[in-house]
Amino acid sequence: MLELSRIRTDQAQIITALAKRNINAESTINELLTLDAQWRGIKQELDRTLEESNSIAKEIGQCYKEGRIQEGNDLKQQTTVLKQQELSLKSSADALELEIQQLLYKIPNTPTDEVIQGKNPDDNQLVFEHGVIPEFHFEAKPHWDLCKEKEIIDFELGVKVTGAGFPFYRGKGSKLQRALISFFLDEASAAGYMEYQAPLMVNEASGIGTGQLPDKEGQMYHDATDNLYLIPTAEVPLTNIFRDELIQHPNFSYKLCGYTPCFRREAGSYGKDVRGLNRLHQFDKVEIVRIEHPEHSAKALNEMVEHVKGLLEKLELPYRVLRLCGGDMGFASAMTYDFEVYSAAQQKWLEVSSVSRFDTFQANRLKLRFKDHDKKTRLCHTLNGSALALPRVMAALLENHQDADGRITIPAALHSYTGFDYI
Repeated sequence: MLELSRIRTDQAQIITALAKRNINAESTINELLTLDAQWRGIKQELDRTLEESNSIAKEIGQCYKEGRIQEGNDLKQQTTVLKQQELSLKSSADALELEIQQLLYKIPNTPTDEVIQGKNPDDNQLVFEHGVIPEFHFEAKPHWDLCKEKEIIDFELGVKVTGAGFPFYRGKGSKLQRALISFFLDEASAAGYMEYQAPLMVNEASGIGTGQLPDKEGQMYHDATDNLYLIPTAEVPLTNIFRDELIQHPNFSYKLCGYTPCFRREAGSYGKDVRGLNRLHQFDKVEIVRIEHPEHSAKALNEMVEHVKGLLEKLELPYRVLRLCGGDMGFASAMTYDFEVYSAAQQKWLEVSSVSRFDTFQANRLKLRFKDHDKKTRLCHTLNGSALALPRVMAALLENHQDADGRITIPAALHSYTGFDYI
């Protein structure tokens, strides 16, 4: 959530920045500032009324003390009127405050200066590319055919038991999945990230804190009885560890990681782009999260990008890194890098990670603050990234590492985890 104080002082800059998202925010910002001016006017009147009421209360006490009973009773009549005014003013202020809050929830984060304006993924900027795209002299099979042939992932059984997007992993498919999770966690631990096992359900306050709520309920599985949400990513519980926290010193850097299943409704998804592992309603992911001083968040983002690069290179997968344009970024992001691996059989790039910085956007919702060197209280910066999401990594591993004899070679980095070097 954007800071209201920043909107007051940087109105033009915010409108210009949001234009990169193809959003004309001028009328919304003007409405917000009008409501804010009304709220501040009522608040000042409320403060004056409270001050007058307190002053009269002291005077009443003095009257009774000095035996001026009638004068004290007359003053009490005045306080009764003032109390009614207080209640009316407070009710108006609270209503305006709620209206302002709801309007702020609808405004996305402002992109950083490096982010360009664009409408869709076609406008994203290629910033890095690594590896050689495999060229096969035989007809490469897509991963859904390989999974069926090798009996390692059963999509039809998932449909029977639950529905589309909930596959069963079995045999070496299960072992490979578990190997990837352990590999990603070990690599994160080696890079200084503290591992957590997080809850798979969160309350409404947590969803609001990281920007999934309000207005995005349709993308999440919801238990209405207890008003809990299945997590779309470990980002939500991990970041919310710091909700309502005040970090007491400026020399902080928190690095967290966690493996969780993730649940996403993906309403409206259909067609070849969702076949097999390309898009699931339940999938496994290792997430990395950082809480940083504002001066260090740009460096932290670069470190996270390099970490994900290292994972993909150890998995021997060709990949590229894209800086997303304004029109393709997530609601809460200030800057996002997407990682894509090449799928040899499908002959297209598959997204396997997004690494983002949110600046103060999430911290403002979370009320996550720190004491800076000058002892002033400021908002922290938050960042997160997939390191990595497993379905499309698994798809690319199976497709890119197949050979003409029907064997799928396992990358050397995983041998100690799988216990086998091919399927």
